[in-house]
Amino acid sequence: MQLRPVPARRVLRALRKLGFRVVRTRGSHVILKREDGCLTVVPVHAREEIGRGLLGKIAYDVGLSTREFFEVIEKDP
Repeated sequence: MQLRPVPARRVLRALRKLGFRVVRTRGSHVILKREDGCLTVVPVHAREEIGRGLLGKIAYDVGLSTREFFEVIEKDP
């Protein structure tokens, strides 16, 4: 499975499935937090996708491997 850029809305949907909720928005950045205190930030820019490097960082923030995180994203197209 090759990691490829993904629209921000799909990343946000996957994070909600993992138990995250939007805490606040600052400009174009959405800050999400889980009850256990885990925190991550997703930039939401019009017509731009989130690249492989940032997807890896978000996966690290939420405690998943890049592959596991991408599988969660792919489950809900």
